[in-house]
Amino acid sequence: MKTQHKHALLFSIISCAYFGVTEASNGDATKWMEAYGTPHDMAFSGIVTFAHLPNAPCLISQTPFDIGIIGFPFDTAVSYRPGARFGPKGIRDGSRRLRASNGWSLHWGMNPYDGLISIVDCGDVSILLALIVSTITDMWTQVPITPYDNALALQEMEVAYETMINRPTVPGHGLSFPRGIDGKPHPFVLTLGGDHTIVYPILRSLFKRHGPITVLHFDSHIDTWSPGKIPTSTSLISQITHGTMFWKASTEGLIANNSIHAGIRSKFAGPWDLDHDTAVGFEMVTADEIDDVGVEGIVQRIHHRVGNDPLYLSIDIDVIDPAFAPGTGTPEPGGWTTREMKRLLRGLQGLNIVGGDIVEVSPAYDTADITGIAAADLVHEILSLFIVGNKESRLKSRIPGERPHIEL
Repeated sequence: MKTQHKHALLFSIISCAYFGVTEASNGDATKWMEAYGTPHDMAFSGIVTFAHLPNAPCLISQTPFDIGIIGFPFDTAVSYRPGARFGPKGIRDGSRRLRASNGWSLHWGMNPYDGLISIVDCGDVSILLALIVSTITDMWTQVPITPYDNALALQEMEVAYETMINRPTVPGHGLSFPRGIDGKPHPFVLTLGGDHTIVYPILRSLFKRHGPITVLHFDSHIDTWSPGKIPTSTSLISQITHGTMFWKASTEGLIANNSIHAGIRSKFAGPWDLDHDTAVGFEMVTADEIDDVGVEGIVQRIHHRVGNDPLYLSIDIDVIDPAFAPGTGTPEPGGWTTREMKRLLRGLQGLNIVGGDIVEVSPAYDTADITGIAAADLVHEILSLFIVGNKESRLKSRIPGERPHIEL
């Protein structure tokens, strides 16, 4: 048989197989289901949410949830390289391989995405703008946190966070949620930044529910500098930046005086910067100390410092060495490895964590998505930490047998 005849026969066979499926259900709206069944996304497919979690309009819906993940795409208060407005997207992209079918970890012995706990991706904070296109029709569109007016952007983030932490939780899921001064349980909100300025409106929101907040701040920089260190700070709003937001929060009484930094290694104007940092309410663990006392020694210092007070966990991705997380705005050499950071987070079990964030991921400076992947894995650790640390009774694992004892 000639080659062209073979090709024609093969095409005929394939066509019969293909059209046999389509023609049998011609005009039938259910033909996909009949042919292939329910579609399932793979790691590389589908609309991107964190770990393929369901998306929910948390700011306008009254639907209860246990844990909400929300993006704050804000980066107009940085001192060096912008780009963290794309951080929420980069972290979600980095989480593609995390999902309900692939979320069980050796250390935690549980899967945060298995449906036992209600976790939703609330998308990014956006506002509704009315566009009057005629005298008859109003059209509505969503736009993100404004990049044109920092005063408005800070207000948007504060209102969004306060809205979320006042949503009802899902009863019967076996979690003991943070209770505010009102005595009511509040859901756990994990924020994807965005530059580090976003923690200021978050602390304002949490203060209304818990009073002064103890901050556990993983970073290479202290971020407690006063605006006098920044020559361009001539207006009140320009004084609030990703390097001054803890100073600003302290002037409003939002931060408790038993807060702590971990991973610090940046340069300073002089020793007076350290004195000022202490006055703001922070103790410091330098990056170098891990060589002397190890992960366990740092974890013990953190526990001793913060006690059982309401704790906010804030992670600047530049706490990790730029060899492992280059995609950030102000990289500092000599940082911790991703593995060391994961082990430090695992040591926080038992603390009274009321909220958390991961910030300063700037995908434009990343290589092969390694920063976004690292950040997503830290989010996974935080979710597991909160669930395991706040369980009222032992949650059943999808794998038979007891969960392993949690150690550093």
